[in-house]
Parts: sequence; C-alpha cells; structure tokens
Amino acid sequence: MPAQIEAIESTILSEKFDVVAISGDFSQRARSGEFQRAAVFLRDAQKVSRTISVPGNHDVAWWHAPLGIGYPERIYENYSKFISSDLEPVLRVPDATFVGVNTAHGVTLQTLTWNIRDVAVIGGLRKEQFKQAEAAFSETPPDDARVIVMHHNPVKGELSQRHGLKNTKRILGAFAAMGVDLILCGHDHQESIHYIEHTKKGTVISTAGTVSSRSRGGRPSSVNVIKILPRQIEVTTRIWSESGKTFVPGPHKCFERLAG
Repeated sequence: MPAQIEAIESTILSEKFDVVAISGDFSQRARSGEFQRAAVFLRDAQKVSRTISVPGNHDVAWWHAPLGIGYPERIYENYSKFISSDLEPVLRVPDATFVGVNTAHGVTLQTLTWNIRDVAVIGGLRKEQFKQAEAAFSETPPDDARVIVMHHNPVKGELSQRHGLKNTKRILGAFAAMGVDLILCGHDHQESIHYIEHTKKGTVISTAGTVSSRSRGGRPSSVNVIKILPRQIEVTTRIWSESGKTFVPGPHKCFERLAG
C-alpha cells in the first residue's frame, strides 16, 4: 500500500514523534526485497525519532526449522540482516522505558494448537523472556512509563474472536507484576484499544491496525498515536482517508496512569 506508507513517512517527518514503534510484520513472506523497503522506512524515521521494532510472524522464515528441525539460525536471517540483529531491544528515553519481546518463534511445540490455521500464526513467550523483561524494567525509575512492544495481541480481537498468543492470562499477569503501563502490539489486522484492570494498576493495550489490504471487515488502514503523560495515557487511532490520501483522527481514549 504505497500511498499509506508514504503518508506515514510524511507524518513521522513532520510531527517528529519521540518514539516510533513497529510491532512486527515488516514483510509478507520474509523476503529480502520486502525487508529492504522496510529498512528504508526505518532509516528515514530514525532521522527524526527513536525507533524500536520486533519481528512479526510474517517476518519469520519458519520453514527453515519447523519444530526446531533444520536450520534454526536461518528463520530470522533476513530480519536480522535488514532490520535488526536484536530481536528483543530495550529503548530508554526520558520518562519511559520500551522493552521489546519477541513472540514470533515460528512453528514450535509451545505454540501448536488443535486448529491447523494456527500453525506459524500463534505466538508465545518463554520463561526466560519474562526474566529478561523484568531485569530491563528493574533499571527503570519508579515514575517512568513501562512499555512492552510485541507482535501478537494478548486480547481477543472483536472480529477475529481470536487471541494472538497462547496463555494470555498468564502473560498479562506477568506484565502486571512488572508494573507495565502500556502494551503495543498488532497481528490481529484490526485496530483496538483495551484497558486491563489489575490489583495495583491497569495496563493499556494498543493494538495497531494493518497498513495493508488484509484488514478485517474491509476496514481502512490505521495507525495509533499515543501520548504518555505523567498521570494519563492517551491513544488516538488515525484512520486512512482515501479521498484525502492521509490518516485522519478517529477514536480517542484516555486512561489514568495509576501509581505502581
């Protein structure tokens, strides 16, 4: 969708966001040419903003090592070459820490279900990944926002009626224990904003829409713009306007940031 990509690039260059987060699916089939175009997008964004990204399931060449059999080192080969060799980056900016977690592992025993449609689609997290995220947040000042960036959606999609992850309740509970304020994800091909209440504080989940022709229900492409303030988090979904060839403000939600 060249027009949408160009509009996003123009928006980034003009508005100069503090952080541009891409929650995976830079490609459709993990091909070099797809990643090369994505690398140009990242390069231009980095001229004005800090960036953080993680792989999506479409970025993983799982066929090289289904169930770990074959050449596991090749499943992230093109992503590592063109996007980043760090699959779980940590980005620290004033007043916020962004921790990337890789939920896209290809075809593994952990993510298999009885539904054949889930093969190479469902994501998961391993115990050591929680420990790494917790260690990263342990260095975060108490009042700073804690943000997770991952690909798969931990809340069931309205149209798909599917979770992107297995064991979502356990995963959300672990993030709550870390004091996570915000989760940035995608995967579901439908934009959404959720608020998950916990005992001590809540977690805002911002699921980005799809900048492609594969959005659910014929919905237009969209991007989420987020403002993190000392005591609140604002999420605005910008919807693609075909007539204006740009993204225009859509649904807006504001959530209180509770003390950790």
